[in-house]
Amino acid sequence: MTEAGNANIVQLFLTAGWTARAVLIVLALFSLGSWAVIVGKIWSFSRAASHSARFVAHFRKSRKFADVLGVCDQYPSSPLVGLFRAGYAELDAQVKAGREVAPSDSGRLFVKSFPAIERALERAAGVETNRLTRRLPFLATTASATVFIGLFGTVWGILTAFRQIGMTGSTSIVTVAPGIAEALVNTAAGLVAAVPALIAYNYFNGRLRVIRSEMRDFALEFLNLAERHFT
Repeated sequence: MTEAGNANIVQLFLTAGWTARAVLIVLALFSLGSWAVIVGKIWSFSRAASHSARFVAHFRKSRKFADVLGVCDQYPSSPLVGLFRAGYAELDAQVKAGREVAPSDSGRLFVKSFPAIERALERAAGVETNRLTRRLPFLATTASATVFIGLFGTVWGILTAFRQIGMTGSTSIVTVAPGIAEALVNTAAGLVAAVPALIAYNYFNGRLRVIRSEMRDFALEFLNLAERHFT
């Protein structure tokens, strides 16, 4: 944007009424907050995808659960790590309980309840989903609320224009221009805040669906591997 354009926007803000200024400030705060969330989520989703890809590769080439547990700290952003730790904790608890109740001379380890492991994986998937969706509702709120906040500013600007007409008795462009300018600026500000938030919210929801699918697939792989080793 040119220096003249910036100066015009600043001039419009300075000449606007207090209501219009308050609307613009609220919209600016929403916009800044949503962009902070967007940048943070792009970073966190990218790290989650990168860490998950490397963790799954290590998981599939490992022969023992203990080997996988040793590399979990290397991939802290992966939601699959949370699933593995939860499933392994339940698996290890059942194996230890089985040893205490009925020690086996054959060295073969057994698991009592695979549904319990499945429930542990489901709980962990819920925890990881909640972690990934943190602050996403703010984007939805921004996308829906800022449009109406901008609309309020638009209506207020039009009312200002009509009030000026009533006070001066003139319908010239000089009379109505300030109110119409307020209305148009508030409309534009509302759209500027809402559109990026809406696009980002839908984009992150799409990424989240992919991650949920990956977590379901990983849980099934974990259960299949557990059945092969402990039954």
